[in-house]
Amino acid sequence: MSTATIMDTPQAAEDGRTRTKHAPIPFRTVVGVELRKAFDTRSGFWLMFAIAAAGVLATGAVLAFASDSDLTYDNFAAAIGVPMTILLPVVAILAVTGEWSQRAGLTTFTLVPHRGRVIRAKLAVTIGIGLASMALALSVGALGNIVGTGLKGVDTTWDLSFTSILYIVGADLIGMIVGFMLGVLTRNSAGAIVGYFSYWFVVPTLSMVLAANQSWFEKAQPWVDFNYDQGKLYDGGFSGQDWAQLALTGGIWLLLPLAFGLWRVLRAEVK
Repeated sequence: MSTATIMDTPQAAEDGRTRTKHAPIPFRTVVGVELRKAFDTRSGFWLMFAIAAAGVLATGAVLAFASDSDLTYDNFAAAIGVPMTILLPVVAILAVTGEWSQRAGLTTFTLVPHRGRVIRAKLAVTIGIGLASMALALSVGALGNIVGTGLKGVDTTWDLSFTSILYIVGADLIGMIVGFMLGVLTRNSAGAIVGYFSYWFVVPTLSMVLAANQSWFEKAQPWVDFNYDQGKLYDGGFSGQDWAQLALTGGIWLLLPLAFGLWRVLRAEVK
């Protein structure tokens, strides 16, 4: 009777249990899962198909319609790089918003309760996809340059320096992070995609028109227009003032919304 009484106490029950501790899922495994999730859905597959098709068509257009003087490494790399630059951030958006829009978060955050690890893995995948895509674009551009100039019988022109390539890669990585930021900020696929294409097409047009008609905005534009500063990266040759303008606008329009979005993601209820 006394033995049963002792075993019924909380301390005795806790001492009598055998606790099993499991090691957390390795971060590389989480990254691998997030990478597969970015491409094994129907939306991810058709998005990558559209990017590849647009790159092939753009490269064919350069071969068919460009003059001999325009058959350069820069033009061939841009032919496949521009579709990637515009469409790849949508992959980053879908990678984040899928947890809420498609209710995948119910499974993801059960298997990996620490949401910060999942979000870091998604960011690593976003950056990795950007770097791999630019490497592919530059490689295919080099091949197209060699083959295209060989077919036309003109000299092969390599007009992109290593520094210029670094500027282009940096600008494209910023675009990927913008997509990631909109994903964590809205947690809605449609809203984030609309916001991204507004950032890419609508905002630059409005900013350009305003700068053309208002002298005060023309002077202030580099200090307030993040898209404008990002676009200047493709031209390269940044001065100290250019870097300061990019840092200021990037901090306001990219880092602050990203921080707020991450704060919301870590606290949002998953349904």
